[in-house]
Amino acid sequence: MVSIFTVNFSLMKSLFPSIEPFNHFFLQTTTHLVYVEQCGNPSGVPIIFLHGGPCSGCKPDHRRFFDPAHYHIILLDQRGSGRSLPFGELEDNTLPHLIADMEAIRTQLNVENWILFGGSWGATLALAYAQKHTDRVRGLILRGSFLARQQDMTWFSSEHGVASIYPESWQAFAASIPHDVRTENLLDDLISVLWGKDELAIRRTAKAWQSWGGQVALGNLYQESDEHPCENTIKQVRMELHYAKNSYFLKENELLANCHQLTHLPITLIHGRADLMCPIESAWKLHQALPQSKFIALPTAGHIAQGDEMIDALINATEDFKRF
Repeated sequence: MVSIFTVNFSLMKSLFPSIEPFNHFFLQTTTHLVYVEQCGNPSGVPIIFLHGGPCSGCKPDHRRFFDPAHYHIILLDQRGSGRSLPFGELEDNTLPHLIADMEAIRTQLNVENWILFGGSWGATLALAYAQKHTDRVRGLILRGSFLARQQDMTWFSSEHGVASIYPESWQAFAASIPHDVRTENLLDDLISVLWGKDELAIRRTAKAWQSWGGQVALGNLYQESDEHPCENTIKQVRMELHYAKNSYFLKENELLANCHQLTHLPITLIHGRADLMCPIESAWKLHQALPQSKFIALPTAGHIAQGDEMIDALINATEDFKRF
């Protein structure tokens, strides 16, 4: 099913009221303490929120996409992110580790199966988990899907992609890399700087990376900060690069190639047509590989899970999934 929405602002849904967790704990692994919280109805339909990044962590508003009377809402800060400890730790921090954490959480909470709700990198993680543990998934709601293909990385981190939309911002970002480490591979250059010994270069390039990402993700809403990057910001950037340099621990085109395992599941794909971080082609490719899925193209929405149009679509999706 393909849906292209015309917005009627008078009928749009908003976030559910703020709620607090009824329980939170740390999942203990060999290297990491993974923060987990539970909200809503303990006897309700389990749904897990998977944040993006892969280093962004969960926020209080992330609890509010779900009817707390119907859903048992589970959120986690992935390894090295948010309230998980140690912050920014890269050892034993891979996609398979995150999938294993999800399974450990599901088992510990005595959840038979659950709905996966993820955006951007969270959609990547949701797809990867679902393809490995299909029998534990009731359905998926995916926003701004990131497929972690080479073309997706090229789009964001080369002069041949979204740089053509923001050429001045791209030039400022590229100029942050010291001349003596520049090669034809920007990712390698960034890694050389961020794992180097020049503290000034590290901070300058980390700030430039975050500014570039903020500009692409937020568009006209982005506001440049004058603050110097703190140590946690540098750790976040290193985590993003850690995943990128390892191709997000996926084979090329792996997520699309394995979609045949998910064709029996209810899946909703929500994507903003103005998303420049993850172009809508990703969601369309997923829809073609998952013909039973609902493809929802939002005319003016961008990448982030904010704005009336996007919030309305996400709330409609979680309400619609009450049928399953």
